[in-house]
Amino acid sequence: MAAAAISRATRLRRLYGVLDGGRRLLIIMQNNPDPDALAAAAGLRLLANEMHDMSCSVAHSGAIGRAENQALVKYLGFNTRDMEGLELERFDRIAMVDAQPGAGNVSFDQSCRLDIVIDHHPIRRETRSARVTDVRSRYGATSTILWEYLDEARIEIPTRVATALVYGIRSDTQDLGRESTRADIDAYLALYPGANQRALGRIMSADLPRSYFALLRIALDQALLYGNRAVTHLGPLEAPEMVAEVADFLLRAEGVEWSMASGVIDDWLHISLRTTDTERHAGKIARNLGGRKGFGGGHQALAAAQIPLPDSALEPSGLRKYVGRLRRRFLRATGPSVGRGEPLSQS
Repeated sequence: MAAAAISRATRLRRLYGVLDGGRRLLIIMQNNPDPDALAAAAGLRLLANEMHDMSCSVAHSGAIGRAENQALVKYLGFNTRDMEGLELERFDRIAMVDAQPGAGNVSFDQSCRLDIVIDHHPIRRETRSARVTDVRSRYGATSTILWEYLDEARIEIPTRVATALVYGIRSDTQDLGRESTRADIDAYLALYPGANQRALGRIMSADLPRSYFALLRIALDQALLYGNRAVTHLGPLEAPEMVAEVADFLLRAEGVEWSMASGVIDDWLHISLRTTDTERHAGKIARNLGGRKGFGGGHQALAAAQIPLPDSALEPSGLRKYVGRLRRRFLRATGPSVGRGEPLSQS
């Protein structure tokens, strides 16, 4: 049966079949989880609590650095756990939301079998071994998928969870303007009346630390234009969220159809790609940039790659050359050569 032909009732029945009899559920999110991951985790926790009376823990690796994401965690009352040192055998069910094993952006011992994977990114080979796999790459947000489960189960969604799901959909689809589907719109419209608009506004306008503006200045100072493409490198970072945020920001520059931002975290180069070009696929380019030693993938309009830095790129001069080579590969993949780049911000 094709994935598109599977009914909501069948999906819910399969999920119930796996959760049934379990007492402790671990919900794993991507490293440095974003609003969609946090909201999806909240949705799955609600379903497991309401229908199976399960004790749920939510875990991830890495920091939650972005101010808006920190505000969402506080609003949800999440006490997330660190994957490092977590004893997986203490849980009789393990789920992963908004991420997949082998994707490079999630810490997970792949010798442990996953019971559930729910995601909206292109499916990976490692994912297929899970007992229940619900991966819908057409959807703009994993939050939409979790809403469908809750709606089919006729579970009353508390205000906090509804607010999180609305924010998850908004953030991953850029207010339903980027790779959103009818399903995302339906979920948003159904959830919006039950969301707390004041809380949502406070989360979205959370106070930004001065370090944010320091990084933004670096990104703009380093940004170069190559025709309709904007590229920048942020240097060393504590968390990768800023890379994606800068890539989104650069795509808003007049005449820009492609953006590439990069930064270094723990000797790994993190890259984010964004585009409005419907002729090329950002996810395919990201996979190519990731290569055999790294990871890469994503959707047509947005994608990411993580690459372990070789020894030759651990020093500043070597890193500049390495980033320069990846930049040239990106430029070759996205259009004709235009010579030297020009500064995005000219005085």
